[in-house]
Amino acid sequence: MADDRREELERILRLQRAAFNESRPEPMSMRRDRIKRAMALVKDHGENLCKAMSADFGNRSMHQSMLTDIAATVGAGKHSLKHMDQWAKTERRKVQFPLGLLGAKAELRYEPKGVIGILSPWNFPVNLAFGPLMQVFAAGNRAMIKPSEFTERTSLLMKELVEEYFTPDELAVITGGPEVAATFSSLPFDHLVFTGSTATGRRVMEAAAANLVPVTLELGGKSPVFMGRNADFAKAGERIALGKMMNAGQICLAPDYMYVPQDKEDEAIAGVAQGVKNMYPTLLENDDYASIVSDRHFERLQGLVADAREKGAEVIEVNPGDEDFSNANIRKMPLNIVRNVTDDMKVMQEEIFGPVLPVKTYKQIDEAIDYVNEHDRPLGLYYFGEDKGEQEHVLTKTISGGVTTNDVIFHVSMEDLPFGGVGPSGMGSYHAIEGFREFSHARAVYHQPKIDIAKLGGFKPPFGKATEKAIATMMK
Repeated sequence: MADDRREELERILRLQRAAFNESRPEPMSMRRDRIKRAMALVKDHGENLCKAMSADFGNRSMHQSMLTDIAATVGAGKHSLKHMDQWAKTERRKVQFPLGLLGAKAELRYEPKGVIGILSPWNFPVNLAFGPLMQVFAAGNRAMIKPSEFTERTSLLMKELVEEYFTPDELAVITGGPEVAATFSSLPFDHLVFTGSTATGRRVMEAAAANLVPVTLELGGKSPVFMGRNADFAKAGERIALGKMMNAGQICLAPDYMYVPQDKEDEAIAGVAQGVKNMYPTLLENDDYASIVSDRHFERLQGLVADAREKGAEVIEVNPGDEDFSNANIRKMPLNIVRNVTDDMKVMQEEIFGPVLPVKTYKQIDEAIDYVNEHDRPLGLYYFGEDKGEQEHVLTKTISGGVTTNDVIFHVSMEDLPFGGVGPSGMGSYHAIEGFREFSHARAVYHQPKIDIAKLGGFKPPFGKATEKAIATMMK
């Protein structure tokens, strides 16, 4: 059966590559048409896709899914449609003196790569499949999508809809479990996009390396929150709570842990707890609050909290409605704020990806900066405070994929900013012009004039005075 699936995937890849080669040069109108169809697919079936996502999670807010997966994906399509003509323009480049005077020209063309593979995750199953697709299409490519098996209903619905809106030589959705994903990542694509965990990202990159397939890896990690001494702790707390509780913390850019002034720890924690209470007066029967996606993931999160407690941490459960979660069978989990954490606790070693928030304290902000710099580069970094000097100090002394100041996560929703990680939190980026270029090949083209430049420049044997003059000029 595994061999049959591999043959099927290879057949689709051959079909798309043949269609891609046959259609070149493809007009921009065709690229636009594909983006418009992808947008129509998401808009026309937004409600059904949201229902499928909610069923896959156990509970997920229809409003949240419409915002994060449907509307945001349409926004990505609109942005590409508006800017793609400008992005795709051939750039004139300079040639060395005196070649320009003699008629030489240089240019850079942004050309499609071919067939792009998209390995998308379960946490935002529509947006993280169709978001990058908009730029893949804008750059003139075909695509194959392998969505997550954890959101099986959503994946199957996406497959059905794609078959209705696209021909298989333009776009295909491949469903299946981890074995299919492993096969998918080993195909000789022209580029591969993966969104998911750092551990899986390593395996994907290893598989792609066998075929020298370039990769864009959107991974995760432990995105820190720096709380400055003069932060508005009530306002900051609510914004952190929003970022940590959205999708029940199952977001690659969720604030992973807070670093707060030692003498302001109680105030910082109270701000987050109050933020949760303001937005979620109850949790268990609250449709606005998502379930944890699977039993395995739920048990892992419970294990992180138990491990921290056993090793001496204080756990504060933020349970605004004073509800009994012990007998609930719906994978809802209240926010657990974890104080007095140490590096030997799993909660400080793994990306959390759920409603658990460790808190660390500093006497001087440089302690927090040093701690972040001693660990893997995070995908996101957040600073709260009104001290612009301190803010700039944090930004210039740290490295992260992206930054939001005085809030969390928002930088990813800016279509004109690239989204990507650095090191273990990822490589490459999409969104904006950087995404278009990620899925394009920047092809250098040089046009030589009729005159014999090689002879004139002393590059042609027998070497002599012209050569020596050229060397001297080049060394100046």
